[in-house]
Amino acid sequence: MSSLDHSIPVPAISRAFEVVESSSNNKTATHSINVNEDDGDGVFLTWQDLWVTVPDGQKKGNRSILQGLTGYARPGELLAIMGPSGCGKSTLLDALAGRLGSNTRQAGEILINGRKRALAYGTSAYVTQDDALITTLTVSEAVYYSAQLQLPDTMTKLQKKERAEMTIKEMGLQDAMNTRIGGWGAKGLSGGQKRRVSICIEMLTRPKLLFLDEPTSGLDSAASYYFFALNGFPCPTLQNPSDHFLKTINKDFQEDIEEGLAGVIPTEEAIDILTKSYKSSDNYLQVRSQVAEICKAQDSGALEKKSAHADFLTQCIVLTSRSFVNMYRDLGYYWFRLGVYVLLGIGLATVFSNLGTDNNSIQARGSLLMFVASYLTFMTIGGFPSFVEDMKVFERERLNGHYGATAFVFGNTFSALPYLALISLIPGAIVYYLPGLHEGYQHFIYFVLLLFACMLLVESLMMIVASLVPNYLTGIITGAGIQGLMILGGGFFRLPNDLPHPFWKYPLYYIAFHKYAYQGMFKNEFEGLKFDNNLDGEQVLRDKWQLQMGYSKWVDLAILFGMVVFYRLVFLGIIKTVEKMKPVVKAFMSVPMKQTTQIMENPCATPPQEDKIFYQ
Repeated sequence: MSSLDHSIPVPAISRAFEVVESSSNNKTATHSINVNEDDGDGVFLTWQDLWVTVPDGQKKGNRSILQGLTGYARPGELLAIMGPSGCGKSTLLDALAGRLGSNTRQAGEILINGRKRALAYGTSAYVTQDDALITTLTVSEAVYYSAQLQLPDTMTKLQKKERAEMTIKEMGLQDAMNTRIGGWGAKGLSGGQKRRVSICIEMLTRPKLLFLDEPTSGLDSAASYYFFALNGFPCPTLQNPSDHFLKTINKDFQEDIEEGLAGVIPTEEAIDILTKSYKSSDNYLQVRSQVAEICKAQDSGALEKKSAHADFLTQCIVLTSRSFVNMYRDLGYYWFRLGVYVLLGIGLATVFSNLGTDNNSIQARGSLLMFVASYLTFMTIGGFPSFVEDMKVFERERLNGHYGATAFVFGNTFSALPYLALISLIPGAIVYYLPGLHEGYQHFIYFVLLLFACMLLVESLMMIVASLVPNYLTGIITGAGIQGLMILGGGFFRLPNDLPHPFWKYPLYYIAFHKYAYQGMFKNEFEGLKFDNNLDGEQVLRDKWQLQMGYSKWVDLAILFGMVVFYRLVFLGIIKTVEKMKPVVKAFMSVPMKQTTQIMENPCATPPQEDKIFYQ
């Protein structure tokens, strides 16, 4: 570890990133930057005998990731953590920031200003390894939308915009303000610029403690140079010290095959030597002494107050606006689907043209309506990948306290309504009028409303799937499987009275939305129609389609909209349950462990191509 005793202003961070981007041989780093731009005392962070373990899948018991770590970070300092990939640097950051997963077990003390407490909103921020950003927005839009969400309502829109622009300039992104972030299939910012956008978003509230995981950097330390040399591991001439240090403690390559070295000290032995040396060094004693002094001095200090952010209504409006813009610019969200729906509508119109009123038209009308209610709405799952990307952004912003789950659900719901209405109206008109379905504008309006409800319902179902299975392929397969079962049990392929009672009739037939979609569409189409041989539509509904005629088609439509609300509430409930259970699980898993304290992490996994830096 190294600690540099000087303040780190935001422009300096920007210049550091600009230098790093122009270099071709850099280290990856984990940072935590403490920025204290006011006259307050800042945040003192200490951790003592910190252990983190996870269940070992191959052996019974737990595997230690962090082993007895002790350290501190003070205001105005840059603290760097370096080590090979997979050695636990990100785990240390997650532990200090209170972000460990529910499957981890933590022991030891983590104190904020000498007390055990959670970091309040606005006091700290966390920039993760992955830049979860809305790729269709420009730099200016992304930062300004975030400013509207994070900054309090006591600030005017103009003040928020000025704060956003000032932060963008401080991070050296003024020349890219109107450039879209970009992503898959769309060119945009470079990797380093995206990272700076992520930092911009978290710097808006001027946090006193900023954690950065995996920004590219190329730091080395003179202290570490002699930390290693005195124990028999001097850095060779003309070799990068960082490369040498990481190579010495990396377990992936026991011998340097390229240089043909023989008889070198095994990595495990080198780690053990360095660990014991550090434990007996003055540096270690100084660290423990500093931790004790900080805890004693700050024990009576004032608690950090939670910063205010935008109220719930403002969050809903901003999230709706941002999501609407994203959906408009993301061709895969709705526009591509609209094109496919129009083509399918034309195909249905040509296959079922000139339906007429003979007996054959009864089956034809039923097949057409079934296809619309089942397969046309089935394709709504095509927007699942785009929604998963939205979920990634939501997860990052929620963990940093920008807004809550309820505001996200409201924003996503209201922003999607105009697009769903559009892709229900245009293909719906083609499918309805060209084949010659039941005449009358009131029948057409009902048809479009029911199609709109079905599409909204499928999107709600896929939101639930995304909250449980946040993987593209697995999520689409899961959603398709659920809808396939519902279609089979909806009462068309097998009429209601013929469905097997276990599972298919009770409960699937009654909980599948296709039942109410079929019944609503069939009642809307057949009621009032007269067919050849004096056969009326009501008789067809009772005898051929076995529909329940005790209530009107509007009840079926109301049930569908009720299911939409229910599915959205289930989605919200899942998110909030996970949110509330994490602290409970974490408290349960944070128990003392009877193990021998060590200071050094055990490096594992990949080659020494990552340094992780932690700025404070």
